[in-house]
Amino acid sequence: MMDWQQIAALGIVGVAAFLLLRAQLRPRRPGFSRDNPCGCSAVGMAGSKASIIVRSRKGERPQVIVKMP
Repeated sequence: MMDWQQIAALGIVGVAAFLLLRAQLRPRRPGFSRDNPCGCSAVGMAGSKASIIVRSRKGERPQVIVKMP
């Protein structure tokens, strides 16, 4: 005979296993943020990547520098 604690523990394990399997089997949505920051088409821009540098010090104005190769 199973205790209520064992039933609760098996229920938690079952729900966790179901959620993990569902995440693995579900098709992934296209992730625009993984391709590039703006989500736009990056056709012809395979080699060019911009970098953004943010500098700030106490008491000074923050600097945002955008470097385009």
